[in-house]
Amino acid sequence: MMMCRSFLCAKRACSFFHQNEFSYAGKIGTVTSRGYASINATDQAERTKRLLDAKAKAGLTYDALASKLGVTNTYAAQLILGQAKLSPDIAEKLQDALPTLSQHDVQDMQAIFPMRSFDSELLKEPNIYRTYEAITHYGEAIKSIINEQCGDGIMSAIDFYCDVGTTSGKNGEKRVVITFNGKFLPHIVQKDEDNTAKSPRD
Repeated sequence: MMMCRSFLCAKRACSFFHQNEFSYAGKIGTVTSRGYASINATDQAERTKRLLDAKAKAGLTYDALASKLGVTNTYAAQLILGQAKLSPDIAEKLQDALPTLSQHDVQDMQAIFPMRSFDSELLKEPNIYRTYEAITHYGEAIKSIINEQCGDGIMSAIDFYCDVGTTSGKNGEKRVVITFNGKFLPHIVQKDEDNTAKSPRD
């Protein structure tokens, strides 16, 4: 099973995370942001800080925020971290849920297309690395089971839901439950007759 990129991507905001968030750097400039012509990383990081402040002032957990927005808790976190685009139908709900959030930020979250990316520096954070390690360690076994149950193909990370929860073990210990729910995408047979955009031949 492929790594849930969206779950791991938060590089542009990690310098500003609160102590009660899954913080990484803690100091501005600890992580070097990858530059993109279409994205202002500083603006994104500052917007994320304002969003985290608004979430804290509202006293909402990600589960509570997700319930108000009608999305998964991971998608709610993605919106806060700038890794998902805010849709118009959720924008009004977000404004109601986080009343101190400015209208300008809400508008920017709808207008800006996120640069969904992955920075290898994140793997130095133990929580993130252990999730990555679990997927890579069990990856071949997961792939074999997907192939056996679905055929030759992959799990989509676009038509995809990710939810993070907890349960109790038999000894009463808290246990983490992460669910990946992705559409199965079969590899096609590339039949010449179905190819509607053939490359030119000189």
